[in-house]
Amino acid sequence: MADSTLDNESDHRQNPVLDRSSGQPGADSDKALPAFRQAAELGGVLSQYFLESDEPAFLLDPYSGRVLRVNKAAEQFFRLPGKVLNGLYIDKLYPDLRAELYVFTEEALAQGHARARNLTLMRPDGKTIQMEHTAMSLSYREQTILMIRLVDLDALHRRDINDAAESYLRQGLHEWLRDEQYYRDIEREYRLILAAAGEGIYGVSAQGCTTFLNPAAEQLLGYKAEELIGKDMHEIIHHHHADGSVYHTNECPIYNAFKEGKVNSVDNEVFWRKDGQAIPVEYTSTPIVDSGNVIGAVIVFRDVSERRNNERTLRNALIENAALRERLEMENAYLKEEIRSRGNHHNIIGNSDSLNTLLTQIDLVAPTDANVMISGESGTGKELIAHAIHRASTRADRPLIRVNCAAIPRELFESEFFGHVKGAFSGALRDRVGRFELADGGTLFLDEVGELEITLQAKLLRVVQEGKFERVGEERSREVNVRLIAATNRDLKAAVEAGDFREDLYFRLNVFPIECTPLRQRVSDIPLLAEHYLEITCQRLNLPLPRLTRANVQALMEYPWPGNIRELQNVMERAAIVMRNGKLTIDLPSADGRVEAMKQDAVSESAPLPDRILTAAEMLEVEKQNLKRALASCAGKVAGEDGAAMLLGMKPTTVYSRIKSWKLDVS
Repeated sequence: MADSTLDNESDHRQNPVLDRSSGQPGADSDKALPAFRQAAELGGVLSQYFLESDEPAFLLDPYSGRVLRVNKAAEQFFRLPGKVLNGLYIDKLYPDLRAELYVFTEEALAQGHARARNLTLMRPDGKTIQMEHTAMSLSYREQTILMIRLVDLDALHRRDINDAAESYLRQGLHEWLRDEQYYRDIEREYRLILAAAGEGIYGVSAQGCTTFLNPAAEQLLGYKAEELIGKDMHEIIHHHHADGSVYHTNECPIYNAFKEGKVNSVDNEVFWRKDGQAIPVEYTSTPIVDSGNVIGAVIVFRDVSERRNNERTLRNALIENAALRERLEMENAYLKEEIRSRGNHHNIIGNSDSLNTLLTQIDLVAPTDANVMISGESGTGKELIAHAIHRASTRADRPLIRVNCAAIPRELFESEFFGHVKGAFSGALRDRVGRFELADGGTLFLDEVGELEITLQAKLLRVVQEGKFERVGEERSREVNVRLIAATNRDLKAAVEAGDFREDLYFRLNVFPIECTPLRQRVSDIPLLAEHYLEITCQRLNLPLPRLTRANVQALMEYPWPGNIRELQNVMERAAIVMRNGKLTIDLPSADGRVEAMKQDAVSESAPLPDRILTAAEMLEVEKQNLKRALASCAGKVAGEDGAAMLLGMKPTTVYSRIKSWKLDVS
């Protein structure tokens, strides 16, 4: 052992851990050996405090860094005999902690004592542990040494806990009685809560035996708590299904709650009362967990007999209401046509045969995605029909986008229909969404489609055929799902023959044609329309609603309405504005000769008009005969310089419309 001590000294003498004489590591320490020899004498003096202490402690020479002596507790802690530890250099126990040791020992030498918890101790067996180090500076025969005690922090914590427990126990019987009363109060409160609950509550152990039962459960099941506690609950109240079949325990969701450790909710089973009656219940079974182990379950249930009866009554009432509704629908089926004729169908007013045919066409085509072509004279309500088709379609929750083809400049056609990206052309300061993209999923209404130039029709055709387009300035193709409704006051078929309209685009748009009858051929609708527009105008202008007289109605029905419904709306609005003292004056433009001119167009030179006032039917017949003579004189030709339209001073579209509606033979 002496050889070992000498070897340690030879290794460290030139580089001691701490050299107090020079203040620098590595200085010679002549005081180390006397201190080592005097440690035995000092140990005798400190035997009661040092050697017999139950905490590990050792004496350290701060100048050489050697352990001078250890006590028995240190030998047991380090698991080495004192002859091995005595003389060992301190840096063997604290590798890489020279700076911390320096600060710790300097504090002890300067202040006489020091305490640190930042020194990780390494035992000779290689295990490192965290200890609290307490150093005390001792002076004996002009020699300064340090006594260092080691405190196990875990043991210290356990002692603190034990001290707290001992202090708690020392509080005496009064504290125990107070705690017991506290828990009794909690138990009483829980029992009151269970008793106040309106739903049945009971508990079962992991073996399925009943542990408690609240008063609501006693009342619902007809059992007293003492009759069920400690007994198998399933065999008493849950033994059979509602149909009488046996309910096996391994199928019971209540048992599965504590076997599988999960909450189970059931709403279609029965519990059996003491009197043998089955009551429909819904219940929730929740496992009870203690320290990670499932020890049972608590079941909350309620009688749902009343709710089931209410549901049954409601179902029967719904069935009865459905039958009643069907009967009423059958009984009132004949009223549908009358309601529609009064003009409340699709907001279209009238009861004429031609209007009823139009409404039937709307009902037929609206639910489909077929493209629609609406033709007719200006002012006949083509846009109103487009709105009616859209509202009655499956696309009603998506927008109806209107485009007036006649008002779009040629150079802005693509941007208007397909949109553009920023910088696509001068003035394109931002991206713009086109009309097709706005109408995606909805309906696009192409008003005055016959006014599109032939070169622009080709660009429109592609998106109509494929549902694809590109924004101006963008290479990426976009897809849309759009239903098209087109409207025109031109004869597009004649325009196709004349080369003014593409035939392929015409057939794409004209899947389902609808013809708007002019107002002069719907004479019976004029009173209803006049009354409707008069009421709207008076409401809007906050005017008293006057009564249409028979003379007013006759004057309206005798007028040929070249401007159709739009002209009628304007006439009624003007009449409401100039009304005096509730008297309505219908200001028809007969004074400027327009009515007379139209009458002259309707008769020939060989058949002058009679002096008497003609009825509407007579005027219609006069117009038919006049149109026939015009067609005969032009060999059936309608458009062009030598056509019947030019001869009559009318638009070709109007002539074609009348030929079709009157079913005239132009061959």
